Amino acid sequence: MPGGLFFSYRCQDAGTPLAYDPIMASLNAAQCSLIIGTLLGDGAMRCKRNPLLEINHGHAQQGYVDWKYEILSEIVATGPKIRPSGGQGRLAYRFTTLSVPQLMPFYRLFYPAGTKIVPWLRLTPLALAVWFMDDGSKSYRAVYLNTQQFDIEGQQRLVAMLEMQFAVRATLNRDKQYHRLRISVSSVAKLKRLISPYLLSEMTYKLP
Repeated sequence: MPGGLFFSYRCQDAGTPLAYDPIMASLNAAQCSLIIGTLLGDGAMRCKRNPLLEINHGHAQQGYVDWKYEILSEIVATGPKIRPSGGQGRLAYRFTTLSVPQLMPFYRLFYPAGTKIVPWLRLTPLALAVWFMDDGSKSYRAVYLNTQQFDIEGQQRLVAMLEMQFAVRATLNRDKQYHRLRISVSSVAKLKRLISPYLLSEMTYKLP
């Protein structure tokens, strides 16, 4: 693939890989997809000896956080809690995983130099749905993925992955001094078909 390694993660029942790390075999396919989608979205990782994944959403999205917790509960010691976030009385609902070696391949992919980037990935529809639930929004008939945290090269990589893997067309859309992904109106129906089986009912408001 242009621009770097094309990585296909393999977990239990996840199919034939292009690259394989045996540590990840203890994570199932749903867990892998959720982690990938979360890291493309609002998720963050920290690492000392082994990495951990932080799930942090607004207080109003408790159901979504609880759903993520249920999938990842095998590598979580303490369930989600309400915490202050950013002052002005704002509240977040969050949890972190344990620091475990199973997360190291994801950390190496997304944080090769300590800052989160977009690696070449083979996405699943579930990973796409999680990414959308984290970062998706709508405007009239269009759908946006709020990828402003990534640089232009990383966002172009996301555009290419959507086109090559799902035939979903997207372009970069300027958002003030940043950019984000705009899903072409002609591809919105295809995106909806891909993610609808995994979309939580409280997240359907993000679709046109």
